[in-house]
Amino acid sequence: MQLTINGKSRSFELAQMSAAQLVEQLELVGKRLAIELNGEIVPRSQFADTPLSNGDKLEIVGAVGGG
Repeated sequence: MQLTINGKSRSFELAQMSAAQLVEQLELVGKRLAIELNGEIVPRSQFADTPLSNGDKLEIVGAVGGG
């Protein structure tokens, strides 16, 4: 599967993948992040139920804390 993540093309061996599986593949499990899929925000509660397709464009943003 070919995806564009934060403007960079990435290839994955899986033919089918959910947003939750992508988070696992990118080793971002447990991090506070937001995912935009083809211009639409994906609620965290729907990561597991959101399928990705070849050619999808994603923006993944991590939350940064501080004071």
